[in-house]
Amino acid sequence: MRSLFVGLTVAALLTLALKPMTHVEAGEDKAREEFYTKRVKPIFDATCARCHGGVNHRGGLNMDTRESLLKGGRDGAVIVPGDPAKSVLITLIRHEGPKDEPRNMPPKGDKLSDADIRTIEDWIRAGAVMPEAAK
Repeated sequence: MRSLFVGLTVAALLTLALKPMTHVEAGEDKAREEFYTKRVKPIFDATCARCHGGVNHRGGLNMDTRESLLKGGRDGAVIVPGDPAKSVLITLIRHEGPKDEPRNMPPKGDKLSDADIRTIEDWIRAGAVMPEAAK
């Protein structure tokens, strides 16, 4: 009888402990979506959307949705959520592509600022979360 009481008490405490975690995770996703909307999307809009947004998909790449970033373009996926080091997008915006076939992005004009690159890296590291409308 005592072990049943202890077991039920532990189960109840675990249930109570896990419920706030679900709320926190939902809050974290909301914060990640907001990070994309306020910090990442303006960078993409200013430097990428002209060639890779709306009806323009140079290289087969559309950067409007998370799904399309995961699918990628002619050369495959450009982001690996959680791992900016494996994300081709980071290599391209850092202008660190292969010397024999440079594909720096953006291709014309200045490279993104170090702060903008770090913002995109942080976004990818956090899972590359986008708002539902952009998924």
